[in-house]
Amino acid sequence: MSKQEIPHVDKELDLSNAGRGVWLVKVPKYIANKWEKAPGNIDVGKLKISKIPGQKAQVSLALSDAVINLDPAEKIPKDHRLDVSVVTKQTLGVFSHVVPGKSDEVVPESEKLFMEGRIVQKLECRPYADNCYMKLKLESIKRASQPVRKVQSLEKIVHNYKPVSDHKHNIEYKERKKTEGKKARDDKNAVQDMLFNAFEKHQYYNIKDLVKITKQPIGYLKEILKEVCDYNMKNPHKNMWELKKEYRHYKTEEKKEETPLSDSDSN
Repeated sequence: MSKQEIPHVDKELDLSNAGRGVWLVKVPKYIANKWEKAPGNIDVGKLKISKIPGQKAQVSLALSDAVINLDPAEKIPKDHRLDVSVVTKQTLGVFSHVVPGKSDEVVPESEKLFMEGRIVQKLECRPYADNCYMKLKLESIKRASQPVRKVQSLEKIVHNYKPVSDHKHNIEYKERKKTEGKKARDDKNAVQDMLFNAFEKHQYYNIKDLVKITKQPIGYLKEILKEVCDYNMKNPHKNMWELKKEYRHYKTEEKKEETPLSDSDSN
């Protein structure tokens, strides 16, 4: 079935936890990478909320040693503060869904949707500017500044058959067009002499051959051809140029007619 033919299916949404308030926390990328690598049976950190009368609550996060030691070569900060902001002008929620597995039942179990809660606060996790964080930031800047491509010396010939953006014959054609477009106009009499010399060899020429012979811009060449040549519109020399009658001086061989000798002449 095509996408347009797929019927719309209504699904039930479980709203049991719709009244529960949840936090939306934004963490640095290095923490997110660590949490993705962490197995599901360890503590990833501890959240601490300090309430001082007359002041906003202070929220901090301390990563667990198990998470920090997942990759000992990469040192990351352990302690972080969380800046809290209250969500007032937005209605945000957290949803989850459970995709049923394959079963032999005649009527398969449908996908289940749940509302896990309503977002009441946004928190942004920020590291303290200690030596550990500054070293991490420095390494990040160094990696970003490294070029993606590097020059590498090769000892053997490497044959790479990659698609080309433009083929050789297309490049040659473009270069030829550029060269033809920049051709300088020669003196009119000089061009006529070249044409007369050419027509002494052949009686008919097409425009492409005359451009190669004279090396003149095609527009300028046609102006001169119209003065001294005729353009054939009919077969057998259609689309060919020929000198006008007043300019034709073809060399013709005179055929000598041999007359048989009579008996009277032989006497």
